[in-house]
Amino acid sequence: MAALARWCLRRRLTVVLLWIVALAGLAAGAALAGSAYSNDYGIPGTESGRATALLEQAFPHQAGDSDTIVWHTDGTGSVRADGVEQRMTRTLDRIAKLPGVASVTNPYSPEGAGRISHDGRTAYADVTFGSAADDIGAGQAKAVVDTAKAAEGGGLRVELGGTAVAATESGSAHLSELIGIGVAAVVLLLAFGSFAAMCLPIATALMGVGTAYMGIELLGHVMTVADFAPMLGMLIGLGVGIDYALFIVTRHRRGLKRGLSVRDAAEQAVSTTGRAVVFAGGTVCVALLGMLILQLSFLNGVAVAAALTVMLTVAASITLLPALLSMIGMKALSRRERRRLTEHGPQPEVPTGLAARWSAFVERHPKLLGSLAAAVMLVLALPTLSLHLGTSDQGNNPAASTTRQAYELLADGFGPGTNGPLTLVADLQGADARLALDQLPQTLRDTPGVASVTSATVSGDTGVITVVPDTAPQSRDTSELVNRLRDDVLPQAEDGSSLQVYVGGPTASYDDFASVIIGKLPLFIGAVVGLGCLLLLLAFRSIGIPLKAAAMNVAAVASSFGIVVAIFQWGWGSEFLGLGAAGPIEPFLPVIMVSVLFGLSMDYQVFLVSRMYEEWLETKDNRRAVRVGLAETSRVINSAAVIMIAVFLAFVLSGDRVIAMFGIGLAAAVALDAFILRTLLVPALMHMLGGANWWLPGWLDRRLPRISIEPPAAPAPALAPAPVQLPGPRTAEREPTPTS
Repeated sequence: MAALARWCLRRRLTVVLLWIVALAGLAAGAALAGSAYSNDYGIPGTESGRATALLEQAFPHQAGDSDTIVWHTDGTGSVRADGVEQRMTRTLDRIAKLPGVASVTNPYSPEGAGRISHDGRTAYADVTFGSAADDIGAGQAKAVVDTAKAAEGGGLRVELGGTAVAATESGSAHLSELIGIGVAAVVLLLAFGSFAAMCLPIATALMGVGTAYMGIELLGHVMTVADFAPMLGMLIGLGVGIDYALFIVTRHRRGLKRGLSVRDAAEQAVSTTGRAVVFAGGTVCVALLGMLILQLSFLNGVAVAAALTVMLTVAASITLLPALLSMIGMKALSRRERRRLTEHGPQPEVPTGLAARWSAFVERHPKLLGSLAAAVMLVLALPTLSLHLGTSDQGNNPAASTTRQAYELLADGFGPGTNGPLTLVADLQGADARLALDQLPQTLRDTPGVASVTSATVSGDTGVITVVPDTAPQSRDTSELVNRLRDDVLPQAEDGSSLQVYVGGPTASYDDFASVIIGKLPLFIGAVVGLGCLLLLLAFRSIGIPLKAAAMNVAAVASSFGIVVAIFQWGWGSEFLGLGAAGPIEPFLPVIMVSVLFGLSMDYQVFLVSRMYEEWLETKDNRRAVRVGLAETSRVINSAAVIMIAVFLAFVLSGDRVIAMFGIGLAAAVALDAFILRTLLVPALMHMLGGANWWLPGWLDRRLPRISIEPPAAPAPALAPAPVQLPGPRTAEREPTPTS
């Protein structure tokens, strides 16, 4: 690390130019190639996956995205009135001629029968585009929305639903980024007192995240990458990127205050704290890439995209940042700090103030404070017990959105199941199969939970029946209907024939996706936790430290999930926050959040315990090691946490429900981890365990390879003698080694 730091310092302009060229080159490539994101939840081998494959093969003309136009008359008016029928027929004709639109089903024509409600006040038309939703241009969807909305007036409401329409409602991710960066800038300015020092972590993070964002655009052309992956990567990258740079700049500033030259201080910061940054970033990447264990193409792209972002932010922190530090010179310190250094020379930095007092307070009351912290985490984790995995739909959108309004109009006029019909796809390999298929609709109509059933449509050796449930797509009752059809109704209908029927459709696909994830979740969590414990075991030569870290990480995950469940599933404040109605938690959210949270939790564990471990190796005094480590690192950990929380919460304004879930979940986890676990529960437990914290069997110690996260810093120039006084029962007459 020291050699890398020296090279970057000597060739600072070259380093800056290399990063600019990399960003510009990737941006040009992404602009030329375009995006190729895909939200394909299908899993080969599942029943819904087989249904989708058969449907695409037999009915290729249905591959385009299908959206819905819903109109409703107020008062006693009817959609069958001549004026309404003429106005909407003209509107639908204009929409059918718009670019990208393949067909429009008019409810006033014979082909559109059944699309007018029984009370005559609501009707809907299906708009089929010529391509999938991911390939529909924003302008094409916007033209459909504008044309349909132009028909409103005179007691007639027009609303639209569908994937392409929803894309026109998404908020600005750039606003989220700007707000998060703005809050981070304020925190950095307060922490450093220097405008130049404040700019460096932000510039470093933006360069790393920007380069990764363009790389993810290109990544979508070689593997399946979800459309929320770039924003998720940006969310994680900005948080960890600013934090990693903050740790290094803090170490650099301490070196300057101790009398080191700009170049020596930057080199020392990278060779010490930079090593911890690499280790912490590596643990985040390992946790993220742990998703590959699940062998789900949808999550593989998310894992690689997020890990790529973290890798590039780490690379920027240990290469671009030292180059920038050498450029600003002594301006990394505030004017007051530079003046004090000139007038009084280097002075030892004594941990004082709130951090030192808090550290001593935890030392005096470890049992009481540890019990309170554990109780808080337990209460917050209780909602996790009611976690319901499923996929939110447009009924969960904000109340004022046209997609939410269309969803509710359809539910009121035609029943809630209209928004999520089940698609039964039959494989017909003989005459007996076709006969059994003809009898199936009547059997389905007699099945509890079914509102309506269409007649079978046959193309070649494939038949399709649409089943509308009594309940909404995300209802548990609808999932139970899917299971009842698969386990009881369809096997009886198939008995004695060659008929094979598969239940597909969005609800069935999401249920299959969730069941596969739940089945593999224990293996995934075990692998991530086990690997994290192994890394900490190698770093700190202790059995207790990794076990406590694993327990703390599980606590952070459970409590943050409790907050997510309360807000999004129970609906506590979700409408007030503009996050839409209550609904299930996305099935992929646990996997991604576990990966990210285990990685981020490991960051704070590394930065906190590495300082304690350094003190323990020197003094063999556990009480002092915990007290000094907490006093010297809690301030920078809390500052880093505030920045990360602000960045994560800012993404709630993105308008994307999934990203809002990630933002609130990650912000809650970081807040709990930094302010309750790492600065309260962890030190309290370490005080109670005493020297057992650092116990390792001799036979294991001899066999484990030795790694060093953060080696001791090089000696600084002679300082004015000043004893260090830490609040607490013990003191030490030496200067604490600077830490990240």
